[in-house]
Amino acid sequence: MKILHIESGRFLYGGGMQVLYLMEGLARRGVDNLFACPRGAHIAPPARAHARVVEMPMHGDPDFGMVWRLRRLIQHEKPDLVHVHSRRGADLWGGLAAALSGTPCVLSRRVDNPESRAVAAVKYPLYDRVITISEGIREVLRDAGVPRARLACVRSAIAPRPWLRDYDKAGFRAALGLAPNTPVIGMVAQLIERKGHRYLLAALHEVLPRHPGLQVLIFGRGPLEDALRVQIAEQGLAGNVRLMGFADNLPEVLGCLDVVVHPADMEGLGVSLLQASTAAVPILASRVGGIPEAVRDGETGLLVPPGDVGSLAGALNRLLDDPLLRARMGDNGRALMLREFSVDAMCEGNLAIYRDVLSAALPDALADPLM
Repeated sequence: MKILHIESGRFLYGGGMQVLYLMEGLARRGVDNLFACPRGAHIAPPARAHARVVEMPMHGDPDFGMVWRLRRLIQHEKPDLVHVHSRRGADLWGGLAAALSGTPCVLSRRVDNPESRAVAAVKYPLYDRVITISEGIREVLRDAGVPRARLACVRSAIAPRPWLRDYDKAGFRAALGLAPNTPVIGMVAQLIERKGHRYLLAALHEVLPRHPGLQVLIFGRGPLEDALRVQIAEQGLAGNVRLMGFADNLPEVLGCLDVVVHPADMEGLGVSLLQASTAAVPILASRVGGIPEAVRDGETGLLVPPGDVGSLAGALNRLLDDPLLRARMGDNGRALMLREFSVDAMCEGNLAIYRDVLSAALPDALADPLM
């Protein structure tokens, strides 16, 4: 079986990591992976361990030329199936290129942004299956009129080994110039509006009087960086909040946090939440999208209504007040990740969809499922 994967994102965020996990698992199962991505994309070097990589211009939604570049690649390589992994232009142009080439195609949908029925009626018929990473996203697409038979859910996965380690929490704090018992929370997300950084900053005004030594570490990059820096200064939070940038050593530091906070307005599932739970860190997040599938309220963390600053502050105070509660939730979260979010389950789920889509076109080849 030969699969062309298309990922148009430039940075190696959560969705890109899922593509790497999938290609690695498929390669171990004998699948021939071909991978198309933008020139200079951060995902390209690690992808070469599991796929033949083709870098090409990809400029997002306005880049209609992507259709013809991808169509030429499909016609030259003749994959059995095309798997489009991201929205940024590729979810339309990649599907159209596959349709023009007469090649079966599936799409992974990783975000829960609502779409109009008119847009959905144009886009999703291009795909034999739309694979959602959570039940929450599947329901969003159902509401947009996508037929249930065209939808399948395969949850995102976490490769646990990097997060199963003994964390030196005192050493981490010392490196930041902090005392060993300093409470430290973190937010791991792109610096974009829908991730809800503004709610966390607002909630701190109700948390800091009770926990004046609290340190908040914001990991990630994005277009809101300058605005967040200004907000932190204007709100008098510079002594408590640090912008840490993109952390390429996240597995080494995530488990040193006391709580991971994710007050998003919308979220497909949240790979950083899977990582935090695997590192045994309790989570405080919004009850939106697929988050309740990744964070079990009262068991592995606490969920609050989106945009509700008062509830966010109250839940954060509760977690900071109770180290035993945090420890219990952290242990429960790690157990949940190991039980329900394995890479093997994600790879087998996608592979089963490939086989189902190809079964009508390739009945003989599927007698050997790895072709």
